[in-house]
Amino acid sequence: MSLPEAPVPSTRPYLIRALYEWCSENGFSPYIAVHVDASVQVPMEYVKNGEIVLNVSMDATNGLRLGNEFIEFKARFGGIARDIVVPVTHVIAIYARENGQGMAFPAPAPIAAGVEAPPPAAPATPLRAVTPDSPAAEPGDGGDGPRPGGRPQLKRVK
Repeated sequence: MSLPEAPVPSTRPYLIRALYEWCSENGFSPYIAVHVDASVQVPMEYVKNGEIVLNVSMDATNGLRLGNEFIEFKARFGGIARDIVVPVTHVIAIYARENGQGMAFPAPAPIAAGVEAPPPAAPATPLRAVTPDSPAAEPGDGGDGPRPGGRPQLKRVK
């Protein structure tokens, strides 16, 4: 008689914490990109195209908790303190603001008829920054090279 296999926990919260630590230890500002739906508690006036980018550095947050299920903290938006609650499944990227290095994750699967779909099987994708001094994007990779103005841009590396 064999025992039923327990579901394997997601690696996403562990990777988020590791990249957060890497950013912090190296003097970078960790930012997270979040897919926003009804389960995410963020100031909706800052949501664009169903996403929001949040600065989660120690200087920008109060009471930051990077848990296995949720990322929770308080932050000021327009001078007003807000409670932020983000399900880890809705984090679609974590990266350093200064150089764009980080990791992207698959967007959460849509929920059908109140039943949550299993997490996607696609692995997380490492990112690299494309800056004005980096070589232009390769033909056919969907990029047009670095952005003007010197701002880093996230780019999937295969």
